[in-house]
Amino acid sequence: MQKQTQSSNQHTLKNHISLSGVGLHTGAAVTMTMKPANPGMGIRFQRMDLPEQPIVKADADYVVDTSRGTTLEQHGARVSTIEHLLAALVGMGIDNVLIELDGPEVPIMDGSSIDFIKAIEKAGVEEQDARRIVYTIDQNIHYYDPVKNVDMLAVPANEYQVTAMIDFNSPVLGTQHAALKNIAEFKKEIAPCRTFCFLHELEYLLANNLIKGGDISNAIVVVDKPVSEKELERLAQVFNKQKIEVKQEGILNNIQLHFTNEPARHKLLDVVGDLALVGVPINAHIFASRPGHATNVEFAKKIKQYIKKNKHLADIPQYDPNQPPIYDINHIEKSLPHKYPFLLVDKIIELSDHHVVGVKNVTFNEQFFQGHFPGNPVMPGVLQLEALAQAGGILALNNYTDPENYDTYFLKIDKAKFKQKVIPGDTLILKLELMNPIRRGICEMRGQAYVGNKLATEAELVAQIVRKDKK
Repeated sequence: MQKQTQSSNQHTLKNHISLSGVGLHTGAAVTMTMKPANPGMGIRFQRMDLPEQPIVKADADYVVDTSRGTTLEQHGARVSTIEHLLAALVGMGIDNVLIELDGPEVPIMDGSSIDFIKAIEKAGVEEQDARRIVYTIDQNIHYYDPVKNVDMLAVPANEYQVTAMIDFNSPVLGTQHAALKNIAEFKKEIAPCRTFCFLHELEYLLANNLIKGGDISNAIVVVDKPVSEKELERLAQVFNKQKIEVKQEGILNNIQLHFTNEPARHKLLDVVGDLALVGVPINAHIFASRPGHATNVEFAKKIKQYIKKNKHLADIPQYDPNQPPIYDINHIEKSLPHKYPFLLVDKIIELSDHHVVGVKNVTFNEQFFQGHFPGNPVMPGVLQLEALAQAGGILALNNYTDPENYDTYFLKIDKAKFKQKVIPGDTLILKLELMNPIRRGICEMRGQAYVGNKLATEAELVAQIVRKDKK
């Protein structure tokens, strides 16, 4: 069973903020700019260096590679090494952000999340007039990889918690544990913890030219075997250092660990970042035993499937008039071309990149009641469909920064059914979901209109988004 709870409001950045660095694997210089985004947008990357500047959504379904980090691909564009940035966004409570990149990889910085945290703090965090929906897991969700001997478990909890354990059968690292009891602790306890690898892994990566941007300053190198002076000299030459040595037991060079269990804390950081790909915040206690990017992503997919499978329990939108709407009538009136007396949406109470929930308060003062069954007023079915379409227009135009410059036009109505009459005094809850991604301005939506818990109207709607100056 799945519960859907509210946890304050959604948040985005107050201002743009840019960071520059190199990609760990590509070695390419990259500038990353984080920008505020509308409620419901979620986390998205945009490849500014590619034709048409494609956008890639941070979603487990778009992960294509987990061999040396987490890589997304959508619309022909890839974005790599996203996990440390995603962890920072989760740790700072950022729900909506657009991340522009002029290269294929998020900069590695120092191998942790702390530089991203500092950038977010510098930009500022802004609360949005939109509720934050958090899914509470109320049954155990388990994932086990017998080949890698990785165990992942989510158990019911009132908040998001993570416990991680690593065991590499290494005399240097031993078995380590790390815990995040509250997301508010992330900045101090987890964010500064750097990525790590073993010396034998480093040698393989160097030999295959797979870490062109690697440096012993952005990773902890665990020395798991005797190292000759000749090998140390070669590594010093590769990393452009005068000298490399093993001073602290088991750690290459004289890097000072931030915590004795920094490797375990970094693995926890990766779990937080990869599980952001579920796409919605969750309340659960995550137990991760020997986690890695591949299993993190598979676990994220399993949690996402659980939410989707149990979605019918939350399919009927709940309207609480005490909660502030995402968009009020003033914003709706500016966004849609419809005006009185034909504006049929009063509020937007939920909004994401794939669904919208609006409210239409039906009163006896509606213009159409004068002539539509005056002695037995019933809201015309075609106007219920129009109300659904208008709410869908908000969804379709949510990705545009200037929605007032666009119109949406009906192309098709299919499978329309009217289950019960809508009369004065009813509150019509309008829910629409995208059936397919919007392509070339064509928006396909499945809509339902509810009165209370009863389905009043349903239909599949197809509309076209057209810029006003191109009609």
